[in-house]
Amino acid sequence: MLILLAILAVLALIAWPLFGPAHALLLCCAMLGVAWWRESMELKRLSAWLLAPTPESVPEAPDRWMELYLRFSRILRNRQKQESSLSEALQRFQLAGAAVPDGLVILGEEHEIEWCNPAAEKHLGIELKRDAGHQISYILRAPSFVDYLAAENHPEPLVLRFARDIDRPAVVSIQIVPFGDRQRMVISRDIARIEAVETLRRDFVANVSHELRTPLTVVIGFLETVLDMKDVPGSAARPLQMVMEQAQRMQRLVDDLLVLSRLESADNPPSDQPVDIAALARKLHEDAMALSGGRHRVQLSLDSAQWARGNADELTSAFTNLVTNAIRYTPEGGEIALRWGTREGEGRFEVRDTGIGIEAPHLPRLTERFYRVDRSRSRETGGTGLGLAIVKHVATRHGARLDIRSEPGVGSRFAIVFPAARLVSAPEHPAEDKAA
Repeated sequence: MLILLAILAVLALIAWPLFGPAHALLLCCAMLGVAWWRESMELKRLSAWLLAPTPESVPEAPDRWMELYLRFSRILRNRQKQESSLSEALQRFQLAGAAVPDGLVILGEEHEIEWCNPAAEKHLGIELKRDAGHQISYILRAPSFVDYLAAENHPEPLVLRFARDIDRPAVVSIQIVPFGDRQRMVISRDIARIEAVETLRRDFVANVSHELRTPLTVVIGFLETVLDMKDVPGSAARPLQMVMEQAQRMQRLVDDLLVLSRLESADNPPSDQPVDIAALARKLHEDAMALSGGRHRVQLSLDSAQWARGNADELTSAFTNLVTNAIRYTPEGGEIALRWGTREGEGRFEVRDTGIGIEAPHLPRLTERFYRVDRSRSRETGGTGLGLAIVKHVATRHGARLDIRSEPGVGSRFAIVFPAARLVSAPEHPAEDKAA
């Protein structure tokens, strides 16, 4: 372009004295028009090539334009290499996903189906060709799944049952994992066989526990009768008392096993009635002071008047276990604090103590059945090893989570945290609602 301008300047200087200024200006304009026409034609050719560019279809062009074509060709080759690499990676991912026995569904920002493997199509009734781009809630319309999908946190899997086969209904466990840029992956697993085995185990434990209940009641009744007799020899009183303590401990164990079986039973769906947590906390405070017998300072703090939707009996059982554990493992003179309040929209029932505390490696396993941090101390306090397992099951049935914090020598804090969706305002006429 600079050369062209220089040529025009030289021609104008030559034409000026020969033909006059008007003809010199006219010559310059003609030369500029020809130059503009040629450049516009090259620009049109470049625009046409960019509509479907390939390195092999680069047209012949002047050197100044050829350099531009070559730069675009290099960019095009790099992009093709990247696309080829991504395509190969995607193909490998899809082949690996197809080989995985678990179902995989990738959801976009609006929960639309972007991709799924054959296992997910089988588990969830999805057809990728038909349902790609549609929101997954249009296919899986179960209210429990819709609520689970809308939740921000998914600490526990969701179990869905599909009545596709009368003889063998499908049972699928679903876990949602966030990844990427506001995307989610739905992982499904067929747990029908696991569910069948678990049902057999649960029924066996429930039946055995139920059968043990009657003979234990008879044994304890006879022991009470014998111990109440005035002519029991002193040498026999102590052994009989030890038998009574062990029989009562076994009875508590049977009762806890029956509670767990009832909580796990599919025939026992969770209740959804308003529960006055503040009133429940006041009752537990009174029971805690009676159980402590003045050996601890028991405090109660009620920072919220909201109620929670759930089952009053199950919540009472869970809260009682937390309070009882705090009293059992807090030395005399220690402090126990009960609190019901809200934080960041969630409801929290907390039990704090200044007890012996628990070391960090034990915390993840506290809710396992029969797990004991110190077996000898647990036997001394009369624990069954099932209390926190019951608390965890009750929390899960209420869509809540169990938050445990503890430090040896400092104390522990156990909190059942209810999601905001579980909280309700206190009814205007609680006495009438309770009667109804």
